Amino acid sequence: MFVKIHKTYRDVIAICDFDLIGKFFEEGKSQLDIKESFYKGEEKTPEEVEKLMEYMSGEDATFNIVGNESVDLALKVGIISESGVGEIQGVKFALILA
Repeated sequence: MFVKIHKTYRDVIAICDFDLIGKFFEEGKSQLDIKESFYKGEEKTPEEVEKLMEYMSGEDATFNIVGNESVDLALKVGIISESGVGEIQGVKFALILA
């Protein structure tokens, strides 16, 4: 997975499955544009991403998560629930605003 931390007044953690970088999905009026400039950061293992999610969820961070593997990991960690997951053309995504 790719992880990129954007430093603003609160950290924005962008997490994305490797195979989605640079792709665009559209379904009805909904769009998912997975821009390299926003999502492509450090390559991390699922174990590393899990630890980061656990830590940053207690640090007033915001998460922007795209991809079935990444979203499923966030569900496993418990930082989101199924009701917080969207899907466009079979690609899951979630926004977590702490």
